[in-house]
Amino acid sequence: MKTASIPSLRVAPELRRAAESVLQEGESLSSFVEQSIRTCIDQRRLQREFIARGLASRDEAKHSGEYFSVDEIRDDLDKLLGAAEAKARTTR
Repeated sequence: MKTASIPSLRVAPELRRAAESVLQEGESLSSFVEQSIRTCIDQRRLQREFIARGLASRDEAKHSGEYFSVDEIRDDLDKLLGAAEAKARTTR
C-alpha cells in the first residue's frame, strides 16, 4: 500500500514544546501527530453518528407522536443503573 503525507504544519513554538512535553517513551512527534489525527477522526465520526441517531429519533417521534418526559427517562435510567449495580455486587 502506498502511503501519503499530511501537509506540514507551522505552529507556535509553545505548542510544539507542549506536544513534545507529553510524548511517551520511544514516541516520536510524528507518531503523536498521527495518533492525534486518528483520534480526532474517530471522535468526529462518533459525533456525526450520534447526531444522526438523535435526528432519526426526533423524526420517528414526530411520525409516531410518541414522546417521553425527562422524568420518565430519568426513572428508566435509574432502574437500569440500580439493576446494574445490584448485578455488580453479586458478581464480586
